[in-house]
Amino acid sequence: MNRTYTLSDFDFDLPPERIAQLPLLERTASRLLQLDGAQITDRHFADIVDQLQPGDVLVMNNTRVLKARFFGVKETGGQVEVLVERVLDTRTVLAQVRASKSPKPGTRIRLADAFEVTAGERAGEFFTLHFEGDVFELIEAHGRLPLPPYIEHAADEFDEQRYQTVYSKEPGAVAAPTAGLHFDQPLLEKIAAKGVKIAYVTLHVGAGTFQPVRVEDLREHKMHSEWYTIPSATVDAVRNARAAGRDVVAVGTTSLRALESASQSGELAAGSNDTALFITPGYRFKTVTRLITNFHLPKSTLMMLVSAFAGYDEIRNAYAHAIANEYRFFSYGDAMLLTTQSRQ
Repeated sequence: MNRTYTLSDFDFDLPPERIAQLPLLERTASRLLQLDGAQITDRHFADIVDQLQPGDVLVMNNTRVLKARFFGVKETGGQVEVLVERVLDTRTVLAQVRASKSPKPGTRIRLADAFEVTAGERAGEFFTLHFEGDVFELIEAHGRLPLPPYIEHAADEFDEQRYQTVYSKEPGAVAAPTAGLHFDQPLLEKIAAKGVKIAYVTLHVGAGTFQPVRVEDLREHKMHSEWYTIPSATVDAVRNARAAGRDVVAVGTTSLRALESASQSGELAAGSNDTALFITPGYRFKTVTRLITNFHLPKSTLMMLVSAFAGYDEIRNAYAHAIANEYRFFSYGDAMLLTTQSRQ
């Protein structure tokens, strides 16, 4: 009999000191908790090479984090904080705008004391902002890196390097696909030399990834939407791995959500689309068989996703083990290697 889960089922007590505030100097120096069924094994992240087999495909999200945070002033003199959520085209973005009064359409806002944007229509919780120059150039030149809300220091030059994956390529995210932060180029070369195929998807992570679920009944939760692209080369790599009986290993929940969103017909399909796929226990995974992921926030949609993937009780036990053994949590923290229940 299938159990009905509520928001409270995904809560847990996390000592504040377990939240990693700074990245390690070496990307691959993190720890790796391997969970396979009920079996928990403590490893180092560099051991991931030994856990992958020739013919497996490792799927990574090559999105690049924008310097999406701005401080500015309205023409009335009011202070404004802007967080770009999504680039719509080279002159237009959707953004969160914090101000004492919401800007009306036509309002001019000067950002970073460097350039002006014009507020357009509201789009739900976001505002449309029109730029007078190239969005990507202005963001890169004048914006600030938007570290997650639980990291207590302002982003510096070290963060600007470490809060990007070494394979980031396609600008558009406002949060890093953090499971990928553990890989450096030498490790990727070792993995490729073993005969593991490395493939890429793009999913631009939105700020909604940090939004808490506010309803106890999960059926009432409205999942935030994100844009993804699956190249045909990745579809081919996944099909080859599956045909050979090898694993499809998603690096991060964003890669997993992109792959599963593009597999809703039953077969992985190339292309681009919006996804608001909300994965909770009971979901049957169609493409991904293993997942590399960081440790997630209590009551978050990502806690629900990993519980669906590896098993609710198994994840509860693994998190309790991680806390007791002083693993580092969240974006700059340690990693897990999970196997889907259907493969255990």
